[in-house]
Amino acid sequence: MASSSSSTPLPNGPLKIAIIGFGPFAQFLAKTFVKQGHILTATSRSDYSLLCSQLGITFFRDMDDLMEAGGQVILLCTSILSLGDVIRSIPMGRLRMPLLFVDVLSVKEYPRDLLLRVLPEESDVLCTHPMFGPESGKEGWNGLPLVYEKVRIRDHALCDNYLGIFQAEGCRMVEMSCQEHDEMAAKSQFLAHTFGRDGNQAHTNGHKRLPSTSSTERQHHEG
Repeated sequence: MASSSSSTPLPNGPLKIAIIGFGPFAQFLAKTFVKQGHILTATSRSDYSLLCSQLGITFFRDMDDLMEAGGQVILLCTSILSLGDVIRSIPMGRLRMPLLFVDVLSVKEYPRDLLLRVLPEESDVLCTHPMFGPESGKEGWNGLPLVYEKVRIRDHALCDNYLGIFQAEGCRMVEMSCQEHDEMAAKSQFLAHTFGRDGNQAHTNGHKRLPSTSSTERQHHEG
């Protein structure tokens, strides 16, 4: 796979990351993953084979083929509404353990509960919310927050290697339970509706910490 050189070495070798849902937000993440030298595959409802070829990513139209190609990390870049159907469409019999499932939704308790309920018990689960996107992260990710919870982790080295992608880019790593994340998000949205985006300094700071679900989900939709 062709990729540009990374300024950060990969002491444990490149990760094999399979992306499900290759909309704008997934494309944004994938460019940095490729830059660091990781090996990517992807599938999506729309045909992104040309774009993936240009990025050095192998694109599969069929979910079965994506799983057959293997991977260490399954990155779920779907909308909230489609997450359940997408997970249930994964051919569980083709999964090769150890395997880390990662979501990037801006709400956290729902995907956590769904992943724990539907995925094989032997799979690992990491819930994340990268609190930035193509606009705020266009000049790099340094100082931008990644909120995450290690929901069910056995292969700690694999999980840490994935989180290391964001650490290498200078992200501010915020470990927080999914419940606490959603409680803070709800308060932030309440303030946004009550006072408006520029209502007071307290809200402005909160909004920077936890952007509204609706705006973030438009970025995350798989396309």
